[in-house]
Amino acid sequence: MLYNLAIVIYDLLVHLAAPFSRKPRKMMKGHWVVYELLRQQVEKGEQYIWFHAASLGEFEQGRPLIEMIREKYPNYKILLTFFSPSGYEVRKHYRGADIVCYLPFDKPRNVKKFLDIANPCMAFFIKYEFWKNYLDELHKRRIPVYSVSSIFRRDQIFFKWYGGTYRNVLKDFDHLFVQNEASKRYLSKIGISRVTVVGDTRFDRVLQIREEAKDLPLVKMFKGDNAFTFVAGSSWGPDEDLFLEYFNSHPEMKLIIAPHVIDENHLVEIISKLKRPYVRYTRADEKNVLKVDCLIIDCFGLLSSIYHYGTVSYVGGGFGVGIHNVLEAAVWDIPVVFGPNNKHFQEAQGLMLVQGGFEIKDYQSFRDLMMRFETDASFLQNAGENAGAFVKSRAGATAK
Repeated sequence: MLYNLAIVIYDLLVHLAAPFSRKPRKMMKGHWVVYELLRQQVEKGEQYIWFHAASLGEFEQGRPLIEMIREKYPNYKILLTFFSPSGYEVRKHYRGADIVCYLPFDKPRNVKKFLDIANPCMAFFIKYEFWKNYLDELHKRRIPVYSVSSIFRRDQIFFKWYGGTYRNVLKDFDHLFVQNEASKRYLSKIGISRVTVVGDTRFDRVLQIREEAKDLPLVKMFKGDNAFTFVAGSSWGPDEDLFLEYFNSHPEMKLIIAPHVIDENHLVEIISKLKRPYVRYTRADEKNVLKVDCLIIDCFGLLSSIYHYGTVSYVGGGFGVGIHNVLEAAVWDIPVVFGPNNKHFQEAQGLMLVQGGFEIKDYQSFRDLMMRFETDASFLQNAGENAGAFVKSRAGATAK
């Protein structure tokens, strides 16, 4: 079968890449120990609810639900699995789960072994997780399985004439909790009716993050007395080319950059494009932070709190594979700017609709938008209020 062949080939490619690349190497190490880890940590006689997230973004989406279940049903244990090292490595010590590990590749033998040891009483797959062999086996074992915060579009394989195998995978779910009415309509057309529209749990998560935000005295000192501060989060090279050119020629503006990749090569690349004084966050102190115009965040875990200090935010990825989390910025009542690859991100589409989010296509459109933010105080204020109101109005998916 083509699906199983594709999984075998993917597994082989990860093995081949492991000696040369850190990410596949970490993944392979995690896979080697997963069954032993489960045997050691799964407690006999306990009931485990299994949550699976591809990576960090999906985990954040599922996190409010994990924590609400934990609070309301403390007699259940939580098993959390990740597919990607970028999720597992950051959240392997997450205290909201009893066991955190990688999910072995979706090969029939792995699936049976994993489920024999973990023996979950129910499973939640977050957003785009549709592993055929896992879902088939869960269905066969009559273990209830749910899709959470999933979203469906007309161009997905489930709705193509050749997508029969994948349509059958969706029938394994006991229920799908989807983000919007369009998803429900598409599923209805292929005979999937166990569907409820609840919205996106990420809105609940970003409101929770806002409540738990860190106070960052150095960032506060850097911003000073209400200076126009531009916060660029999860930025890539093409994003940086735009806002750095603008920043270099606008001395009235301060800049905080939290790049998506913080390895030394990328940091050196950013620094080479700067024509104004900067300091890295890990080397900042109470004296030098007052003498610079640009603060480079060269560590993880601060971005969602840093948006709080912004006048305008920029979320990267829109000139590449797709934008990152715009809601983390919008929740702070500030306008959100992003690149053109945002069509499949309904939260970005929603922000644009209410005029709290703004798409830019090139330097000219970016410059025009920034000039307006800097010169039109009511436009700036309204855009920020629209962004914040958009997030608050869509809370509540977790409870539903």
